[in-house]
Amino acid sequence: MAGKITLTMLKPDAVADGYTGKIIDKIIEAGFKIQALKLTKLSKEKAEEFYAIHKERPFFNDLVTFMTEGPIVAAVLEKENAIEEFRNLIGATNPANAAEGTIRKMFAASIERNAIHGSDSDENAEIEAKFHFTDAERF
Repeated sequence: MAGKITLTMLKPDAVADGYTGKIIDKIIEAGFKIQALKLTKLSKEKAEEFYAIHKERPFFNDLVTFMTEGPIVAAVLEKENAIEEFRNLIGATNPANAAEGTIRKMFAASIERNAIHGSDSDENAEIEAKFHFTDAERF
């Protein structure tokens, strides 16, 4: 059975470009309920921990630098079949390949500065939600 939550982060580019409200509106319009939401800034150590799965990849250091350059908005979102539904809403990692009307097509500049993160599995959604939020911060 598909899970009911996903974790998203509006990345530093989207926050700096003033897209926070527009992206959150798109998320709500798509039927997601917000369980938790915060504006925060990742430290280098926290970004390295969050993206540890990519540690051996050539883009790891650039990703950490990007994700720590400014504030992010982290949120736990709830909806039936949340992972698949959200990944369809945000679109392909490369905005040039993203479908019209998706968040990345509308708000992302490039594959590296792609505006938004979405969990890739039910297991990772739970891990990522716990990374950013305590149980007391989720409603």
